[in-house]
Amino acid sequence: MRRKGALPAIGRTLGVIAVLVFALFPAYWMISTAVDTDAARRGAALVPTAFTLSHFERVLDDGGFALFLRNSAIVAVGTVVVSALVALLAAVAVARFTFSFRKAMLVLILLVQMVPLEALVIPLFLQARNLQMLNSLLGLTIVYVAFSLPFAVWMLRGFVAAVPKEVEEAAYVDGASWGRMFRSILLPLVAPGVVATSVFSFITAWNEFIFALTFLQDADKYTVAVGLQRFFGQNTADWGAVMAASTLITLPVVVFFVIIQRRLASGLSAGAVKG
Repeated sequence: MRRKGALPAIGRTLGVIAVLVFALFPAYWMISTAVDTDAARRGAALVPTAFTLSHFERVLDDGGFALFLRNSAIVAVGTVVVSALVALLAAVAVARFTFSFRKAMLVLILLVQMVPLEALVIPLFLQARNLQMLNSLLGLTIVYVAFSLPFAVWMLRGFVAAVPKEVEEAAYVDGASWGRMFRSILLPLVAPGVVATSVFSFITAWNEFIFALTFLQDADKYTVAVGLQRFFGQNTADWGAVMAASTLITLPVVVFFVIIQRRLASGLSAGAVKG
């Protein structure tokens, strides 16, 4: 006779397996096609006929994808660092200080998040052209920072507000300056929130396509999202190269998540609940 909890446990196990298969199958198919010797001829394949790394070699050497990876890394790291610093300082300002139009500023931050990115392509293109920042990784980084800041400021505001003011006041009583208090007290306490918002900024900068395609004209300035389209023809596609390039695009994101997964989990479950 089966125990009462046996069937529910089996059902949960099968459900978890189904979800994992559903989530991981596209990644498996991508990698399978990337290492398939016949991928260029027959297209995407569930099971490779033979193992090869020639697609990766062609993508990195002939396709110039190593340069695209470097460009994306520069843009993504710059976006993460600048947006984290600016968002944290802005979050401290709106959470700790009282000033005119404070609530209006918070509402505007939310409204900015609701604007479709496609609606901003032409205005930002014209502005970047007037500032002579087209075809520039710096200009693209600034755009991505602007996209990342509203979400980062709103989220970090909750983390800063959750830190008791008495902790900061105790540091001042002990003779710490604001800078010392910020580095030694506030920053470690809100670090999980900084990590969580950095993930959002990194993904935004790494995967974004529309603005990178619009702003960048020279092939040596392309990011990975724009460089990937070079392997698509007018009527066909080199699926081996496409999947190999897609695998190379995915790996940095996976590594980034593995490195920060612990802080990311605590950052998503803590903070952003007060104020």
